[in-house]
Amino acid sequence: MAVVTWKEVLLLTGLVVGCYWNSLSCGFVFDDVSAILDNKDLRPSTSLHNLFRNDFWGTPMAEERSHKSYRPLTVLTFRLNYLFSELRAASYHLLNVVLHAVVCVLFLRVCRLFLDKTYSLVAALLFAVHPIHTEAVTGVVGRAELLSSIFLLAAFLAYTKSTSSNHSIVWPPIALTVVLVAVATLCKEQGITVIGICCIHEVFVAQGFTLPMLVDTLRQVLLGKDGFPYAVLQTLLKLIVLVISTLLLVIIRVQVIQSQLPVFTRFDNPAAVSPTPTRQLTFNYLLPVNMWLLLNPSELCCDWTMGTIPLVESLLDVRNLSTLVFYTFLGLLTYHSLRYRHSSAKTVIMALSLIALPFIPASNLFFPVGFVIAERVLYVPSMGFFLLQTYTILKISWLIIGVLLTTHAVKTFNRNWDWESEYTLFTSALKVNKNNAKLWNNVGHALENQNEYAKALQYFLQATRVQPDDIGAHMNVGRTYKNLNRSKEAEEAYLVAKSLMPQVIPGKKYATRVAPNHLNVYINLANLIRANDSRLEEADQLYRQAISMRPDFKQAYISRGELLLKMNKLTEARDAYLRALELDGTNADLWYNLAIVNIEMKDPSEALKNFNHALELNHRHKLALFNSALLMQESGEPKFWPEAKRRFLTYVEEEPDDANGYFNLGMLAMDADENAAAERWMRKAISLQAGFRSALFNLALLYSQSKREIDALPVLNELLHHHPEHIKGLILMGDILMNHKKDTQGAKVCFERILRMDPTNVQGKHNLCVVYFEERDLSRAERCLEETLAMAPNEEYVRRHLSIVRSKMAAMSAAGTPISSAEVATAAANEEKQKSPQDTEKVSKVEEEGKGGKAVGNGAGNVENGRKSCAGSVRSVEGDQSEPLDGTNERTKSTQDIKDIEEKRAAALKRLEEIERILSGD
Repeated sequence: MAVVTWKEVLLLTGLVVGCYWNSLSCGFVFDDVSAILDNKDLRPSTSLHNLFRNDFWGTPMAEERSHKSYRPLTVLTFRLNYLFSELRAASYHLLNVVLHAVVCVLFLRVCRLFLDKTYSLVAALLFAVHPIHTEAVTGVVGRAELLSSIFLLAAFLAYTKSTSSNHSIVWPPIALTVVLVAVATLCKEQGITVIGICCIHEVFVAQGFTLPMLVDTLRQVLLGKDGFPYAVLQTLLKLIVLVISTLLLVIIRVQVIQSQLPVFTRFDNPAAVSPTPTRQLTFNYLLPVNMWLLLNPSELCCDWTMGTIPLVESLLDVRNLSTLVFYTFLGLLTYHSLRYRHSSAKTVIMALSLIALPFIPASNLFFPVGFVIAERVLYVPSMGFFLLQTYTILKISWLIIGVLLTTHAVKTFNRNWDWESEYTLFTSALKVNKNNAKLWNNVGHALENQNEYAKALQYFLQATRVQPDDIGAHMNVGRTYKNLNRSKEAEEAYLVAKSLMPQVIPGKKYATRVAPNHLNVYINLANLIRANDSRLEEADQLYRQAISMRPDFKQAYISRGELLLKMNKLTEARDAYLRALELDGTNADLWYNLAIVNIEMKDPSEALKNFNHALELNHRHKLALFNSALLMQESGEPKFWPEAKRRFLTYVEEEPDDANGYFNLGMLAMDADENAAAERWMRKAISLQAGFRSALFNLALLYSQSKREIDALPVLNELLHHHPEHIKGLILMGDILMNHKKDTQGAKVCFERILRMDPTNVQGKHNLCVVYFEERDLSRAERCLEETLAMAPNEEYVRRHLSIVRSKMAAMSAAGTPISSAEVATAAANEEKQKSPQDTEKVSKVEEEGKGGKAVGNGAGNVENGRKSCAGSVRSVEGDQSEPLDGTNERTKSTQDIKDIEEKRAAALKRLEEIERILSGD
């Protein structure tokens, strides 16, 4: 076997880079969305064990809705990509290009086993540039093919060294082969087929048997004329080892999928549910169609499901001729390769084994798969095709090879641009086939993601015309109508989709006949109608219907939990979330939502425990961090404050632009009497959110409590500029103006504004009375205090102040001369100042408007066909209703400096007693 030179490696690598460099500008499209963007197994916060428990798309293998595709090593490479570049698509595409180059080099080494140096290089070059491979290389999910191919070829190359020069068995390469086969299978299921390729190589290449020789040997043994030759016994021993290892791998694979095949519907693969002979005729016709794509890759399509290939329903269908020609040609090649021992026969039999065996799992001939044709599954079979093509064409013309290399390279380069975005990919597919409703749906999805709902609606409607019984298309129509605020049309579309669901068949499970994403019609319809409070019970009935059809339908429990919370059925809401957690106990969002229910049930300790569960699963779960810290802060227990601070700090690392995180850090600092830190955090919150009401008010209050009343005035001016009706701000500003700036007119304006907004505000009314007294308008002050006392007859300080004013008026009348009102005014002001800390500093206990965070209940809101979604709402789990609040949180210090307040109170009362003695003439 000739070695591969560095020049050849560089030539292949350069050609691959030249054809695929523009794929680096492509994004995540089609299946990449589910496998990369929506797959939590890529996130570092998810345990590595999940990769070996979940399928390729991140769904637990135990769940019936699982696709049953077990490729943990491929997902591991995605996770490594995420570790280095998170969701920047270029790195994922770059690794795919590198892997394709590695496959090309390994394929060249395999070709050297059967072709000379020139022919093998041509075969590898054709493989490197063929346009059929764009789906496997430019589509990120095609990495499963690339990785599996690397280990498949490595396993085959290792096995070719299992026979020594004296024809004895060399066991280490066989052991290595078995290990590499297992690794290839963990990258993609087709990796196990290399065992069959090794068996064919052992019998017909390594041992040089032909079919007539095998038949003759078997006949001699059966007739008892001779025993098995030593070479045959050696071959049998090696084949037994290979077969046993294959069976072990198959058994393990069956155990992993828990002896269940994935659920596919007629929309995925129409022929799979068709009767005989339509099913057989169609599946056999697909073989020449796949071969034609390799021969003439001029019209490639990313999705061949649904009506792309019309069913072959009759023996008289002219397409059966192509099936007949294909089998005839295949039979002749097989006969030639099995009958003769020369090198060309060995090349042909190995080429045929590379074509046929890796394709069997995707052929639909032995078990149905979830597609009609998939270009990426031709990646390995194309290797055998190029072996055969090169061997045949080079005998005819070098010119043809040159034309093929050039045209394929140009086609591949141009085809990569189709994968730039979902819109370009699916519109290019529609040029090839307009009878596939899924393509119309996917173009609609692409437009929908750009918020072009009106255009998207036209594509979704066309999908319903192409495939009137497509449940997903009608769901998409309903969702788009909802996005266009056309609720009536949306409900009608959902009802059409619901009417297309399979009817009850006694003794048959729904799960075997319903695609999991189709059940979302119940969720979407319920989410739509529950916006009307009079239809909440109707929405609940829809959720329960979905659960009855598929008891493991986690999303239905989550959505029902949200509804029950809205209906104030807290116990039932809790039970719904607990049931969802039985199905997915590793879902941090579910633990979070359960904690929200606990808060509504007035059980903060249980809520905190469930918040902690969420954080154990995802230590940077933003909403759990925020709300658990808020819960600790609101508990009023200083022992929780350090942990609350740590969580708020982690939250602001995750959400550096959310002013609420900094505001609550400021509140914690105020609670701990760390005024400098509190001021810094409040300033940060205000800088991020202009007019942040709570931060402005509490910063002003902080200055007032720190005897920096003058610094509080510009803050209060900013507060009242944004919130002119902020009563507590007006009270605080009036107090500062009257008692520290001696600006009675300014204070008067503040208190009069309060009374215009709220004529029953006792505090504002009383403070205005004090202003009248300061202005020496005693009769007006008396009337004002009488009105205040009528509003609050139990307020002793109002009654006392009224008594002071009347005593003053009596003294002035008796003396017949003006008497200074300074002492009385001072007493009234001191009394007012003593009242203000109680009414103002503790106002937070009345106005709890703050942001509590957003629940992240999985899939609340509309769930599009075939896609996953996640939404939530503030301090609840109302998925459809979600709108974040403005972040205002009218909260102040939860603990006061009691000693300071009592000292102020004692001083004010003592001064008041002195003034009362003066007025009474003592």
